[in-house]
Amino acid sequence: MNYRHAFHAGNFADVIKHLALVSILIHLKKKPAPFAVIDSHAGRGLYDLTSEEARRSGEAAGGIARLAGLTDGPETLRSYLDLVRGLGAGRYPGSPLIAARLLRPQDRLVAIEKHPQEAQALGAALAPFRRARLAEADGYSRLPSLLPPPERRGLVLIDPPYEAPDEFAQVARAVADVHRRFATGIVLIWFPIKSPAAADAFCGEVLLAGPRKLLRLDIHVGAADDRLAAAGLLVVNPPFGFADDMRAVLGVVAPLLGRDGAARARVAWLAGGE
Repeated sequence: MNYRHAFHAGNFADVIKHLALVSILIHLKKKPAPFAVIDSHAGRGLYDLTSEEARRSGEAAGGIARLAGLTDGPETLRSYLDLVRGLGAGRYPGSPLIAARLLRPQDRLVAIEKHPQEAQALGAALAPFRRARLAEADGYSRLPSLLPPPERRGLVLIDPPYEAPDEFAQVARAVADVHRRFATGIVLIWFPIKSPAAADAFCGEVLLAGPRKLLRLDIHVGAADDRLAAAGLLVVNPPFGFADDMRAVLGVVAPLLGRDGAARARVAWLAGGE
């Protein structure tokens, strides 16, 4: 495995992705009915920001470390920061641990991870959570068997490493299949923006899957040098109020995440709207 998220944990893209995840889960919890969270490329669950990998990349310094002085803000931001700070200094949660910590007794998480070492670490991170289950498998292959979830409510998170040359195409096919099987479900897709044209084409492919509501969120932090400088999220069937919530959150964090001044952020509807 060439890709290890330990090098990137807590960077600006993680921060935005996890703020969106927290916002969606807060919205889902407003109704008493149970929901499921399915994380297709879960990673190890908990990351050590003092590790050699994290220190070598230094990416967390441009991400979660920039938010250290925040003490107030929208509920989503406060919940996210409380969760991160609750883990102790130098530790950062991956998406499955964030989800597990926000589940209610009636909710459920399936975290899929195919790499044995990462899956072993993820199993340890999720061990305290009775409603969280690890599936050691390929995310793309396992997703169809999990959909639609019995709860008929929930979130599918698709966040692969984008190492393969055809990863955008794989993700677009996966989203189309998820939407076909679970048309009412929320789907949160993270993607890197290395080429704006390639990112736009990918978003167009997802739009062709036919979602009635599709929201795009981009963040650009400045000079690329040899690091990722822009990333995006697509949200199929975002909860009501999610777009406004993310605009409010970005209004607080974007000024802190830029490499030379404020980061540029955009929230735009590609289909539907409120």
